Amino acid sequence: MRRVMIIGQPGSGKSTLARAVGEIAHLPVYHMDHIHWQPGWTERPKAEKAEICADIIARDRWVFEGGFSANWSDRLDRADAVIWLDMPLPLRLWRVFRRTLQYNGRTRPDLPENCPETFNADFYHYIWRTRSTGRDNCARLFAQARPDQMAHHFTNPKAARGYLHALRYAVRRGNLGVSHR
Repeated sequence: MRRVMIIGQPGSGKSTLARAVGEIAHLPVYHMDHIHWQPGWTERPKAEKAEICADIIARDRWVFEGGFSANWSDRLDRADAVIWLDMPLPLRLWRVFRRTLQYNGRTRPDLPENCPETFNADFYHYIWRTRSTGRDNCARLFAQARPDQMAHHFTNPKAARGYLHALRYAVRRGNLGVSHR
């Protein structure tokens, strides 16, 4: 396992899972929010985002989480594992609320500097407005996974934790082609 693509809607746990997979499998982690935003919550131009993403996708090893569906098919083509975090809407809303409280006024680890977390009603509205369309987009992409790719669809946090436990075990046993350090 050298390239892992993680998809899901806001609050599904993509960043947290990506950090854990990266740590366990000794892979560099890339957060789409870090690419999408520049300091001060300034959105990066689409062409620049596409260029940064293409550079990462071309690398030999990565865990790449997040949106920017414009290059999802390229990421999927290169990935040897795809993980879809398909968590229920109430859980996702709670997680976004909780992280807003946790990081209020400070920048989360998956964002560039000077992007302090604040309560943003527009973001909650976006989560609500895209609850079906966002899920449908993830489902379409996930359905395109090839038979030679590891494909994992998690619909609850316990399943994602179980995956991490199994991944730790596989790495310790040398079953993933990833050296244990």
